[in-house]
Amino acid sequence: MTEQETRPVDIVEQSTEPIVEENKVDDNTVKTVFHDPQNYNVKHPLQNTWTLWFDNPGKKANAASWSQNLKEIVDVNTVEDFWGVHNNIVKVNHLEISSNYHVFKKGIRPEWEDAANANGGKFSIQFPRNRTGESINDYWLNLILAMLGEQFQYEDEICGAVVSVRKVFYRVALWIKSSEKNEKIETIGRQLKEFLNLNASLTVEFTPHGDSAAKTSENRFTI
Repeated sequence: MTEQETRPVDIVEQSTEPIVEENKVDDNTVKTVFHDPQNYNVKHPLQNTWTLWFDNPGKKANAASWSQNLKEIVDVNTVEDFWGVHNNIVKVNHLEISSNYHVFKKGIRPEWEDAANANGGKFSIQFPRNRTGESINDYWLNLILAMLGEQFQYEDEICGAVVSVRKVFYRVALWIKSSEKNEKIETIGRQLKEFLNLNASLTVEFTPHGDSAAKTSENRFTI
């Protein structure tokens, strides 16, 4: 797979090409969201439907109250739907402390207990808030574009992604179905670093959800 084929922005570039004759308006023009963000008349379907979730359980939340605070916001299944949502929600760097955005394939709840997540784990990266600033918005966007654009080599492994706002750091995490260290999982980790344009020396940690639940680091590894 070439570098050009794996760029997250391919979701944008590839989706502007098709022209659907029946979607033409009277003046024989075809408008996508990239031409006119309000008056477009063509939509480009995504391979999967994705759900945006949000929660802000606060510092003292337990597992039960966290689940109750988890809110399903909206589903998106076209490029235009995604940009409509993305352009009208609060940016990550403006969210309150303890807030989390989750973007998961429809039907998968962003919880360890969900069947799709039960045997999996997550790649996570922490960014110091005092040195990251608005860049967290780009990291988060690039990760979402990579997922929605099916840019990961093993896209069937992808469950979803989470961005978390904490007092001294932001954390971006990619959740996958498997947790056993192998070439497939390591490839996803390397691509994650590439899509977020991270320095090659930056460590990305993988943690099985079972380790997170048991509060152990026995099976963790880094890329």
